[in-house]
Amino acid sequence: MMMHTTLTQLRSLKLDGLAAALEEQLGMAGMGAMSFEERLALLVDREVHWRSDRKLQRLLKQARLKFGQAAIEDVDHRPTRGLDRRAVMSLALGDWVTAGHSVLITGPTGAGKSWLACALAQHACRRGHTVLYQRVPRLQEELRIRHGSGAFGKWLLQLAKTDVLLLDDWGMGAIDSATRSDLLEIIDDRAGSKATIITAQLPIEHWHAWIGDATIADAILDRIMQHHHRFTLTGESIRQAGRRPATGKESQK
Repeated sequence: MMMHTTLTQLRSLKLDGLAAALEEQLGMAGMGAMSFEERLALLVDREVHWRSDRKLQRLLKQARLKFGQAAIEDVDHRPTRGLDRRAVMSLALGDWVTAGHSVLITGPTGAGKSWLACALAQHACRRGHTVLYQRVPRLQEELRIRHGSGAFGKWLLQLAKTDVLLLDDWGMGAIDSATRSDLLEIIDDRAGSKATIITAQLPIEHWHAWIGDATIADAILDRIMQHHHRFTLTGESIRQAGRRPATGKESQK
């Protein structure tokens, strides 16, 4: 009866991991041979991992990644992709998120740009960072809706606080003047403090022309390129080959 009350109290305190571990210990015959300190250490360890797992699931849900299961460990290392594995792992395990760097991923359609970007974003979630995925072609309409509802300012503040913003399919389709101005606001809020991942079929040297307005383009690209890592994917289309996407090469700050 006393143990039942203890378990109820633990759950009321939201110590669910500890409660689950205690229930398991009660059913294990060998636990009687362990000291109080040893059993307590195991209970606390379970609670820590329980909270970590729940936080990860929450971060991944909020991120809304296109490829939620993409992981750095599954990156395709085929030489035909021009993979610099050390550059990818160095980036994944480095401080690019906290340093507010940009990651620019370009290459032909189907080469695995979005998959690599999601793998980097997923790894950021695993390290406790907040992430948000956005497809740029759909962003234009979403911005109109948020302006119309008066929610743009609040959303802009939310984006400014997000550790990693993933802008997928950058440079795909024309953008209007309002979207250009909004993109500048989004990028400017993040420059030097929050990380941004951009994927594009369009080569970086053509981004200025795609943005359209020379003054705004200069401002956006200046902020994106201040501290960046670049990957250029090569090889056949993954979609046509029916294989897992690969990563690319060429990383720089």
